[in-house]
Amino acid sequence: MPEVLSAPLIVEFPFTRSTGPVIGAFLTGLRERVVLGIRGSDGRVLCPPAEYDPVDAAELSELVRLPDTGTVTAWAWNPHPRPHQPLATPFAWALVRLDGADTALLHVLDAPPPDPDDPRATRTGLRVRIRWAEERSGAITDIACFEPAAEEPQP
Repeated sequence: MPEVLSAPLIVEFPFTRSTGPVIGAFLTGLRERVVLGIRGSDGRVLCPPAEYDPVDAAELSELVRLPDTGTVTAWAWNPHPRPHQPLATPFAWALVRLDGADTALLHVLDAPPPDPDDPRATRTGLRVRIRWAEERSGAITDIACFEPAAEEPQP
């Protein structure tokens, strides 16, 4: 039998990535329970913020503070959470447009399953608010999840 040659292979990325002035400010804000979006060239507010405008590629820098409430614009129900998912109980992955923003943020929604007779159940148009993580570190997981809010939609 021929001799098999082998060599160790170590896959690594020996560098640190900077989050930059926009994403860094967004993550730092989350640590302090503040959500920041950014104003685009056309006046729209993007959340999560982007460093460059998706329409004309202009560099963006005008950060906008947003409230911790919003509206579910789309969702997908997860009846059987897998290990290491954000919640151990059934939940929805949801796109949430925060009040004052023009784009939606993908995150976890901790709400009852879809039910047309339950006003707090998962649905498009549901008013939600952020449930903050007890311990925050400047990561998207500082938002533990969204949950139903007890308020009426904003005009």
